[in-house]
Amino acid sequence: MTQRIPLQNLTTEAAVEHHSPSSNDYSHQPSSNNPSHNKPPKLGHIYVREIGGFFQRIRRCSNWLLMALYFGLPWVNWGDRPLVWFDLSAQEFHLFAATFYPQDFILLTWILVLCAFGLFLITVVAGRVWCGYTCPQSVWTFLFIWFEHRLEGPRHRRIRRDNASRTFDTLWRKTVKHTAWLLIALATGIAFVGYFTPIRELVVDFVSLKAHPWALFWIGFFTVFTYLNAGWLRHQVCLHMCPYSRFQSAMFDANTLIVSYDAARGEPRRHHHPKGAHASRVGDCIDCELCVQVCPTGIDIRDGLQYECIGCAACIDACDSVMARINKPLGLVRYTTERALEGKDTRFWRPQLIAYAVALLSMVVLLVSFLTTRVPLDVDIVRDRQTLFESTAEGRIINYYNVTLRNQDHQSHRYALSVSGLPGLRLQGMESVEVGSNETRSVRLALTAEAADLMQLSHPVELRFIALDNPSIMSVNDTRFLGPSK
Repeated sequence: MTQRIPLQNLTTEAAVEHHSPSSNDYSHQPSSNNPSHNKPPKLGHIYVREIGGFFQRIRRCSNWLLMALYFGLPWVNWGDRPLVWFDLSAQEFHLFAATFYPQDFILLTWILVLCAFGLFLITVVAGRVWCGYTCPQSVWTFLFIWFEHRLEGPRHRRIRRDNASRTFDTLWRKTVKHTAWLLIALATGIAFVGYFTPIRELVVDFVSLKAHPWALFWIGFFTVFTYLNAGWLRHQVCLHMCPYSRFQSAMFDANTLIVSYDAARGEPRRHHHPKGAHASRVGDCIDCELCVQVCPTGIDIRDGLQYECIGCAACIDACDSVMARINKPLGLVRYTTERALEGKDTRFWRPQLIAYAVALLSMVVLLVSFLTTRVPLDVDIVRDRQTLFESTAEGRIINYYNVTLRNQDHQSHRYALSVSGLPGLRLQGMESVEVGSNETRSVRLALTAEAADLMQLSHPVELRFIALDNPSIMSVNDTRFLGPSK
């Protein structure tokens, strides 16, 4: 639960932990009256204060849901295999009931482009809400901060401990905190590798030290970088490593919904209960700096729109809690647009938004149409390169083909084989083949034709594969039939 601070302590704490608005150090220098606080605060370190509120409840629910999906999906099975499994050794990618193969990588490109346009559309409408509510960097960073609050205490206590001499209480708390961070990072690495290796076997092999060296490498890689990114770098990743924070401004306009401070209402700033003849001209902002203390990137939202803002709305909840306690209208800091702050009407539908929406909708329709009409049978035909053709005593020519059939359906099928393209062309031997669910099978086919019917060196022919139990599952494949020259 978020600790409620009495109104009379808001300005007191701000005075004790005062900082310069132009500085990047939001750790706030503690009072020098206490000898243990003579050590200056660590520059560049942001001590995030915990806050509750409507938007933070939404963010926490979305964060817990995303983490539950990330850690839980590898443990869910679909039949005798994981629900989501990227089997690199077999070159099979299982996603729920569907199985995809390397030749389906165009779908991956399609999905990535679709996600990019979706992100662009969201950015035009509501700024960086993706960053604040669903970005993995933000999700894991907020999780690490949540443990930091529980193990090291509220913000002012963490500041005092970090600027005081090391004590046993400080050391054991930090040891437990970093241990928790490392365990979370390790679980993150194991879960990630669990999407490529069945996680039940992976956990057993990892504990017994029998895991494959590559599995150990990737577990270690993601453990280290999760620990560094979410525990130490935090906002630096968002500000300096993520390209999205740089090019997002190209998609913003005056009608984009962003987190903003209403300067016309808040300025000039005041302290609570202003006195004097000019009290009526004082703004609603009491300069408590609570909006700065809760910001995970350490900015002051009152300085205007900044690319560092990730749209998490922590400053909105913080400011609303103060406005409620001083009996002022909520929304001094709120989701709004630049046009609304200027007293103009916000236009939702504009050319940029319509273009993104049309492009996104078109790609979704095409993708759904492709997936619904996708034939769950893939056939790969390669001519036998060792023997171009064979001649028999009866005057017939034989060609051999290596055929790979992939049944991408969730049930097995028997496929009937037929050929066309030459008079008297027929299959020799095999006329049907059965392929199990999500199975890949290789067979060697022989086609034979009368030598007298071959008028040229190469003739185009067709090989058809039709499921006996479902004729709509059919694959028609072109190849060549070779013979002797006349």
